[in-house]
Amino acid sequence: MARAAAVTSPTPRPAPLADRSEAVLSRLQLLVTRKLDGLLQGDYAGLLPGPGSEAGESREYRPGDDVRRMDWPVTARTTTPHVRRTVADRELETWLALDLSASLDFGTGQWLKREVVVAAAAAITHLTVRGGNRIGAVIGTGGGASSSARRWRGTPPPAGPGVLTRLPARSGRKEAQGLLRTVAGTTIQPGRGDLGALIEMLNRPPRRRGVAVVVSDFLSPAEQWARPLRKLRVRHDVLAIEVIDPRELELPDVGVLPVVDPETGELHEVQTADPRLRQRYADAAAAQRATIAAALRGAGAAHLRLRTDRDWLLDMVRFVAAQRHARTRGTTR
Repeated sequence: MARAAAVTSPTPRPAPLADRSEAVLSRLQLLVTRKLDGLLQGDYAGLLPGPGSEAGESREYRPGDDVRRMDWPVTARTTTPHVRRTVADRELETWLALDLSASLDFGTGQWLKREVVVAAAAAITHLTVRGGNRIGAVIGTGGGASSSARRWRGTPPPAGPGVLTRLPARSGRKEAQGLLRTVAGTTIQPGRGDLGALIEMLNRPPRRRGVAVVVSDFLSPAEQWARPLRKLRVRHDVLAIEVIDPRELELPDVGVLPVVDPETGELHEVQTADPRLRQRYADAAAAQRATIAAALRGAGAAHLRLRTDRDWLLDMVRFVAAQRHARTRGTTR
């Protein structure tokens, strides 16, 4: 189903999140700390903080090192004794894959979809950064044009691959605030993004076990991103946050409605007064969301759905409660 945004006079809404990021991010920190603590179900991979069992980097052997941690392959290659260091369980590493392609620059509810993406990133960030935990992000936006577009509003978007940005994983609240400012200030580029390539950035290079959070509307074809997501789940706990606008689920009865695909610029006029067309649209949208849910379930990812016309914080609290309830019953989803 094509991504469509109405070409009508926008309804009044607050200033963009990038313009009021400091105040919004500060308020988000307070809300998250008070109401969402526990989303990650614990900071540590083990029961107690300690040296850990996850393999880290190698270093030269020093007198007193535990010989059981000898790194024999490196020792053989360098002819110098090396030991393998381990990563402490207290150092949880979380990576965010944030889709800010052109389809996210749309919203008919209280928020734009991109604003919900930033809010979700803020929630995960504030829950993660404590006790030496690290958080990093990869951000994807548009940059590729569709060759099937027929009619354009303004200048066609440029051709080429999507823009992918990596923010290294660091610890500390100051670094976390800098990450969120970068995310909130990212300019959405016209053109179609590549969600599969964005997720693949979390697989390369391989990282030690941690948490991976993918935030997107998942409107790209499932075959593009399902395989990288399954690969990511092999090593990490994966949370998929799907962002939805109500106009992507059903059309209002407003007569002839000009709509434009924000990623390709393709323009159509739709007769929304036709009940059969509205029903076909709703059926196609429901089938598309079912396909997305099935792909996420098949990848083994936890699935959280946020809408632009609902309280995203309340939805996250309910998600936390459901996860905790599932855990007490001995299930993981």
